[in-house]
Amino acid sequence: MRTLASSITSPMVDQHQRESRAGQKPGTSGLRKKVKVFQTEHYLHNFVQSTFNSLPQDKLKGSTLVVGGDGRFWNTEALQIIIKLSAGNGIAKLLVGQDGIFSTPAVSAIIRARKAFGALILTASHNPGGPDADFGIKYNISNGGPAPEGITNAIYEHTTKISELHIADIPEVDLSKLGKHTFGNFEVEVIDSVDDYLQLMKTIFDFEALKKLIARPDFHFVFDSLSGVTGVYTRRIFVKELGAAPDSLINCYPAPDFNGHHPDPNLTYAKELVDKVYNGNYDFGAASDGDGDRNMVLGRAFFVNPSDSVAVIAANASAIPYFKGGLKGLARSMPTSGALDRVAKALGVEHFEVPTGWKFFGNLMDAGKLSICGEESFGTGSDHIREKDGVWAVLSWLSLVAARNTDASKPFVSVESIVREHWAKFGRNYFSRYDYEEVDSKEGDEVMSHIEKQIKDGSLVGKKLAGGEGTNRREYTVASADNFEYTDPIDKSLSTNQGLRIIFSDGSRIIYRLSGTGSSGATIRIYFDMYDDKDVNRETQEALRPLIEIALDLGRILEVTKRKEPTVIT
Repeated sequence: MRTLASSITSPMVDQHQRESRAGQKPGTSGLRKKVKVFQTEHYLHNFVQSTFNSLPQDKLKGSTLVVGGDGRFWNTEALQIIIKLSAGNGIAKLLVGQDGIFSTPAVSAIIRARKAFGALILTASHNPGGPDADFGIKYNISNGGPAPEGITNAIYEHTTKISELHIADIPEVDLSKLGKHTFGNFEVEVIDSVDDYLQLMKTIFDFEALKKLIARPDFHFVFDSLSGVTGVYTRRIFVKELGAAPDSLINCYPAPDFNGHHPDPNLTYAKELVDKVYNGNYDFGAASDGDGDRNMVLGRAFFVNPSDSVAVIAANASAIPYFKGGLKGLARSMPTSGALDRVAKALGVEHFEVPTGWKFFGNLMDAGKLSICGEESFGTGSDHIREKDGVWAVLSWLSLVAARNTDASKPFVSVESIVREHWAKFGRNYFSRYDYEEVDSKEGDEVMSHIEKQIKDGSLVGKKLAGGEGTNRREYTVASADNFEYTDPIDKSLSTNQGLRIIFSDGSRIIYRLSGTGSSGATIRIYFDMYDDKDVNRETQEALRPLIEIALDLGRILEVTKRKEPTVIT
């Protein structure tokens, strides 16, 4: 047995290192930077040590943490650094995924099932991977969810004043083999990446019903993991457990650079899947992102908008055994369309509007007020864990389809039919998002400050704005405009500057946000939401054209960014 020896060093003493650590403020999903930034001397060490320093030392020492990542470039090297820092900081045990692999939802499940103190997750989610691309790290707390702002703010404060690293002098751990590695009073246990998560899914869904659906000769299914982490999970769940054909999975082996994919499950970046489902013989298509928490669902040549997706799941939750006792409540992020609100009203349950960021759902879940929630950015989930969950969302949709097709002698009820029936019952929120990715940060600030100035001086309220042309020309009157703030109903914490909202007298909305999920520059996101309970079958972009024109003009998007088109339209 090797004796555990810790050394203490003093990193980041020159000006370059001080400037590097000054930029370690976590965003809504942790710290994300280019790989080369993380590879600079002590950069990762600094953030991990600062994370440990920000936590209650009496609870940290002797605790168990979960550690793993999405397999992107530099994942293995980063894990070895974290292992040595964990040992040096008095942590008793690490649970590490085999080959360093864990999906973000699986980490949340393991924290909860094994009562771990928390987790360090190595991911930049849907951002590209590779030596010249992105890397990320975030801390999750004992309920399985992302660290709240109080902790992330404390981490950042520590990054600016840290002077010591506590690193154990232990050899590197072979993460390819399952089992325990002991170093004195410190243990690393390499566990199967899928087992805990699979067992949880079996308590939520009727796997026998799903097997019957997938076995139907008139049902054709395809899942694209975009060379991200969910390939490990889909091979086990969909092929081995549910009997899907191996060729129903594409890009199902994780790669450090995601094989050149931009692992973001949307109509732009999941082009191979979209082409297969729109042009091939597939009734159901799905995709997930790099770390497995996002999802996209497609019917035959039919896109399910994420805002509609969570609403349809909630409206049909009785098809999922986990919800047989009913729903406690529903919640959505502020930019997400109001479709979920209408379901909550019809079901007679509470509904909540929270800022973007999954951590805001956690308090509601822990207080027993929330069952199903979603973000328009392809995130859907429930209180089974405290992260959004791409595979869970796909299994939920398959459960809905299975429940509508129990009699094989009757015509197949498609994904599109289920959504159109939902619109006929609840009305439709036409919704879209425009992303202008990697714009200069100054340009992003200019767009936001121009709109916020009009909000603050009150010049927008009561103003009539028009867009579109011919029979599609619409005039809207601004009813209110603000910078969204949220007071958590559980702990009363206040979150400010969560997005600029323009709300019109008919309930239509335009929302502007600068995204914090990129590693460089800024992403301007503009959201459009319009409700119609009469004409629910229009083409989305055409229906929203008047709002889109108003938003682009109001934000001076072309003038400031010089871009004629957004990078991504969803």
